Amino acid sequence: MSRVYLDHNATTPLRPEAREAMLRAMDVVGNPSSVHAEGRAAKAIVEKARAQVAALVGIDRNEVVFTSGATEAAELAVAGHNLTCAHVEHDAVRVHQKYALPVDRDGELLPFDTVEGSMLAVQAANSETGVLQNNFRWAQVAWANGAHVLVDAVQLVGKFRTSVGDLGADYLMISGHKFGGPKGVGALCLKLGVDVPAQIRGGGQEMGRRSGTENVIGIAGFGAAAEAAQRDVEAGKWDRIEKLRNILENALAAASKTTIFVGKGSSRLPNTSCFITPGWKGETQVMQMDLSGFAISAGSACSSGKVKTSRVLMAMGYSEADAASAVRVSLGLDTTEDDVLRFAEVWAQKLKKHEARAA
Repeated sequence: MSRVYLDHNATTPLRPEAREAMLRAMDVVGNPSSVHAEGRAAKAIVEKARAQVAALVGIDRNEVVFTSGATEAAELAVAGHNLTCAHVEHDAVRVHQKYALPVDRDGELLPFDTVEGSMLAVQAANSETGVLQNNFRWAQVAWANGAHVLVDAVQLVGKFRTSVGDLGADYLMISGHKFGGPKGVGALCLKLGVDVPAQIRGGGQEMGRRSGTENVIGIAGFGAAAEAAQRDVEAGKWDRIEKLRNILENALAAASKTTIFVGKGSSRLPNTSCFITPGWKGETQVMQMDLSGFAISAGSACSSGKVKTSRVLMAMGYSEADAASAVRVSLGLDTTEDDVLRFAEVWAQKLKKHEARAA
């Protein structure tokens, strides 16, 4: 049987619209900084994509800074700031953490009235658990304390209507390959009137914010994917995926009375299920399901192929043993009911064998 890909939070398949835009861009020879016709043609591709990405997040096109991905976007935004964030943040943000905020058992930020440092960072949707941070009061608290707000919207964009203003962001980071664009291209999106000092200096591209010749081919695919993702959100296509996620969790719960579904008491991404089966290592589950034709993960895919105990789950109050027994299934728009039911059936078979060996 064909393999079933259930790791869309790690990366998504390239959308046909993105592929077509990239192929067209490959035939454009000019450098976007050149003033001749060929250069202007390349510049037009970049600016079209800038408008497409801006529309996806509700800002002016001049407030989109193209980067190599969300990690660079975070670096660009955070430079020079003392950062406050929770331990559940992505490593690209948390590596800059100076002050910590606590979360509850469901991974939601606990109420806070002060922000230390000059920037607050919030992951709008957690990549491992799918938990959404729905209390946008963070912006008012941060601004009242004289701090800027960086919102990690990498997993949120393309699944919900998203805007920089609605999220209370001064800076918003996104990545193209999370909603059907190519890998290696992303953007830092700015609130009107907010700017950043360049961290990569040189020719002054990206309105002086990020030098270096633009990745025209990748940017073209990024823009096309942004436009297509916006159409899918407006068409309500993720409602079907949320139903499939619930079908999956019901099937898994029927097979195991001990399995814990992380964040089930909170609002979550419609496609994400993170679950813990105590005593059955997540790494083992990932390998067993891979051999059976299913791609899942044991957490974030941003650790150079390493499988580590989830610090996100430990920050939420789970024990190290339970955190090590977690896996994540993340569905995509091409996922079918047959896919999730097949997965649940094979997973249940593997669980029975694990329990028999452990007895």
